[in-house]
Amino acid sequence: MNFTLRQLRYFIALAEQRNFGRAAEVCHVSQPALSVQIRALEDCVGGRLVERRARDVVLTPFGRTVLPLVQQVLANAERLDRFAQAQAGEGTLSLGLIPTMAPYLLPGVLAELRARNLSLKIHVREARTEQLLAALNKGELDAAVLALPVAQAGLTAVELFEDRFLLAGSAARLERLQQETARIRPTDLQPAQLMLLEDGHCLTDQALEVCGHDRNAAGINMGASSLGTLSRLVAAGFGMTLMPELAARAEAAAVPDLCLHRFPMPEPRRIVGLARRISTYRESWFDDLVAVIRAVGQEIVTAARNGEADPPSVEDPTRA
Repeated sequence: MNFTLRQLRYFIALAEQRNFGRAAEVCHVSQPALSVQIRALEDCVGGRLVERRARDVVLTPFGRTVLPLVQQVLANAERLDRFAQAQAGEGTLSLGLIPTMAPYLLPGVLAELRARNLSLKIHVREARTEQLLAALNKGELDAAVLALPVAQAGLTAVELFEDRFLLAGSAARLERLQQETARIRPTDLQPAQLMLLEDGHCLTDQALEVCGHDRNAAGINMGASSLGTLSRLVAAGFGMTLMPELAARAEAAAVPDLCLHRFPMPEPRRIVGLARRISTYRESWFDDLVAVIRAVGQEIVTAARNGEADPPSVEDPTRA
């Protein structure tokens, strides 16, 4: 066989786009050029990879069999390229983070990684969990920071630190709720009181779970696109939300009217982890990355628990 990595990339694009025109745009080539390379690849592997139809294409049974092998070849080729760059002192790291963690972890993590290796080229992608997992499987990312567990074949994860949830809202709303309920628990929050991130964020699923509500419960407002937007809305009195410790100090500093309240023990939480492909050899870079992110994250949540630079809060008088 005499196929090229370029042909394999074109085939991946065609399998994803299901259309020669769109695949050509993604690959930044003309449609005829892409078509010629796909034909050449089919000649090399000895069979039709796609069925060509008027407006789209579908993979043949042979194409479906070949696709995961092509993905594996490209992933290994990228790993070889990164290894060669590392040997030449030009290592690269592609790191993904979910949006409810990225703004708070990245400044400290990037500073520490730069301090350890000035020549390291770091590529960061902020995306939702399902997008990060897909990118990991495709070999587009080396590792991803997200909430555990990671239940996807071919991936494994290491636990980094515990990120507890606080109740966030305006002073008036929190005081009123505390008058009604001496020890506020997540399950005391009614659907009409909740404001959450838009559907698709894993933090929304976690908040619904700890509050004991279904996403279809009447009255739940799931429209905010970021924790920054959510903080400003609840600080202005438009409901309440669950705020991760990881974000609490930064959001409270940016939104002076935001008030926070700790739940009684056991506090609701999420576990932050670092995921990678099982097929990725666990070289020292992964262990170093685990140590860096764990240290930065643990410092942030510990400061939040110790009350450093605390925002205005409504204290739970029954909390020990």
